[in-house]
Parts: sequence; structure tokens; C-alpha cells
Amino acid sequence: MPKSLFSFLLFLFSLQISASSILIPMDADYQKNHLKAYGITYWVLAKQQKVQWLLNYRGGSFLMPDGESIRKECQIRGVSFEIVSDSQANAILDEISSPSKNQDAVILEKAPKIAVYSPQGNQPWDDAVTMVLTYAEIPYVTIYDEEVLNDKLALYDWLHLHHEDFTGQYGKFYGAYRATPWYIDGKAASEKLAKKLGYDKVSQEKGAVALKIRNYVIGGGFMFAMCSATDSFDIALAADGVDICEPMFDGDASDPNYQAGLSFSKTFAFTDFVLERSPMKYEFSSIDMTKKRGNVPKESDYFSLMDFSAKWDAVPTMLCQNHTSLVKGFMGQTTAFNKSQIKPTVLVLGENKLNGEARYIHGINGKGFFTFYGGHDPEDYQHRVGDPKTELELHPTSPGYRLILNNVLFPAARKKKQKT
Repeated sequence: MPKSLFSFLLFLFSLQISASSILIPMDADYQKNHLKAYGITYWVLAKQQKVQWLLNYRGGSFLMPDGESIRKECQIRGVSFEIVSDSQANAILDEISSPSKNQDAVILEKAPKIAVYSPQGNQPWDDAVTMVLTYAEIPYVTIYDEEVLNDKLALYDWLHLHHEDFTGQYGKFYGAYRATPWYIDGKAASEKLAKKLGYDKVSQEKGAVALKIRNYVIGGGFMFAMCSATDSFDIALAADGVDICEPMFDGDASDPNYQAGLSFSKTFAFTDFVLERSPMKYEFSSIDMTKKRGNVPKESDYFSLMDFSAKWDAVPTMLCQNHTSLVKGFMGQTTAFNKSQIKPTVLVLGENKLNGEARYIHGINGKGFFTFYGGHDPEDYQHRVGDPKTELELHPTSPGYRLILNNVLFPAARKKKQKT
């Protein structure tokens, strides 16, 4: 055998022996920046490389092909990683595949295109999802009513609903903030936009937007919402064709006995709720548990994540991946959901058993999926209008923010039939 050929074969053999993968651990002890780890995973997917999400293995770790560029990117972003040989990687996968282990490996195939439904310009409050996407360095596009009504949602795989009020009641801020410049200006801007889009009332325009989003999900889209965007979205669907707005919101009286006109068959998650009629109360309906939390002191306000079968219920397992099963609670206009008013087809992913409330829920509608997450900011217990934004550099391992990023990666997963 020629010496040159022998050297080449020896080189190939040495490559095979040294072939390796990168493991990004997601447990509490070995990952120093959980949030940016999701950004690394997204970055690898965007480069057309597949990643394996190791469900329930070391906090939901990621296994990806080794490469100098990935190593450098992890170092730049401050993400902990480990180099494992192919034999070590195969041993991990063999361990995970054991029927005795509540673990599984899910293949992530493609970086999802992300849209955030949010008004242009700065608001007097911030949004947890846009903050964590920015911190994790995951790209997204901001869209609003005009794009939604012009059927641009089809361009995106994943949609987040900013803390919007889809009922046309301007967030029920009337009682406390009706004289503030930002409320007055926001109301005028909303009315101007509704007129531009061909609607007489903001409530009608927002209702049309909610229906477009509903159709996006039914057609196969992934929707994520937090705080007031959760219940106000379902209320808008239930109130389709019914005027639930008082004169200070839309200039005319609401429909008599509008509660009886609600159609709960149209909603995603909630049923049999009662609307709050008073414009002076900062509350939409009986769905929200914010005013019913007198027995939940801040120091003991935690919610527990549910434990699902990784091999049989991959979807809820993915959405619950974390380095802890107990997550610190946080409040919002809509803090948590009344469990008695959640449809039986909807999965509760996180709950506060002490108060009988659901904090984190997920469901299927048509070909698509939705997730509702109660509260405003996982690292700001009682965020108020005008408060400074959270600096995520101080919370790189936040379990509450990890739940948001689980949802961001969820559409990248190779589809696997859900058994639940």
C-alpha cells in the first residue's frame, strides 16, 4: 500500500475515533446561562444543523454536532458546554431510550420563524417575551393589526401575543389611568387605526384580529400568550357579535344582558366565565385569580410543574423542561387561571395547588397549538405601570423565563403523535 494512501486512511480513522458532539447541559449545577443556551440552540438550527433535545436528562439538555464555530459561540455568549465523544453520546442516548427512564430524545430540525404581536413604539410597561428573545439573541419580527388582517401570519411558525386587550376596553386601565397622557394617546391611536382598517369601533377591529389569530392556530400555527392577552383573547372570541363595551370605551351602550350572549364554544381554553361589567375595576372576568389570592403570601408563592411521560407525551414534557419543578410565582393583570373554568381538553402544565389555580396551560385547536402563561414578568413579582424593566443579565438561570423559551423551540421539533 502506498505510504500516502496509508497516511490518508490513518487520518480518516483518527477522525472517526475523535468524532464528538457538544452537550449543552441544562441542569442547575452545570449551566451558568440557561437562557442564552436556548439562543445557541436556535443559532445552530438556523445553520441547518439538527439538535437533539434530551427531555428530562440533566434539566432538558441539548446535544448537537461538534464544531469550532459552535464552541466559540458558546464561549462568547457565556454558555456552559461539554465535549462528548460519539461513544459517550451514544451511551447517553441508549440510557435515555430505556423503558425504565422517563426520558426521550426529540429531534429539533428547523429554526422557527417568530413573530411578536405588539404595537409600535414604547409602552409604559415591558414584555417578558421580547426581553428574553433579545437576551437569548433569538431573532423575531414585530407585527400588529394591519399585518394580521392582511393575512401575514402565514409567514411565521410561532406567534406571541403582547399584553394586548382584544376586547376593546383598553386594558381596563380606565379607573386608574384615564387622565394620563399615555392612556389618552393610546386610545386615540387605537381609534385611528381601527378607522384606517375600516372598522367603526376598536372592539370590532380587535375582535377581527382575534378571529384571524384563531384561524392561524387552527391552520397549524403555534401561539403563545401571557398575562392579559390570554383571557382577553378568549373573551373576544366568546363575545364575537356581542357588544360588551361600556360608553367610555366605544361611545355607545353595551348590549343588554351581554353575559347571556357569550359563546364558549368559540374559545380556546376557558368556559363558563363571568365578565366584569364595571369599567372602574381592573379586571376582565372571573377567569383571573389575582383578586382571589389572599392566602398566597409572596414568600410562599410558587407553582409546580406537572410531570408527564416523555416517551408518550413529548409535547407537554418539552414545554415543562426545567432545572427545577418548583417555579417562583409572579403577578400580572391576569396572574393565574381559575381551574374550574378551564376546558377539560386543555392541559394544566403548572399549578399552585394551595390556591387551586393554574399558572401555565396548553392546548390543541385544529392543527395548531396554544400556550397561556399567567403573570407579567417571571423575575418581577408585582410589576406596575412605569416600573423599570427587568435586567435579564441578573437572572440568566431564571426557571420562569425558561418556560417561555421552551415554547419558542417547540415548533422546531419533529412531529411526534401525542398520546394524551
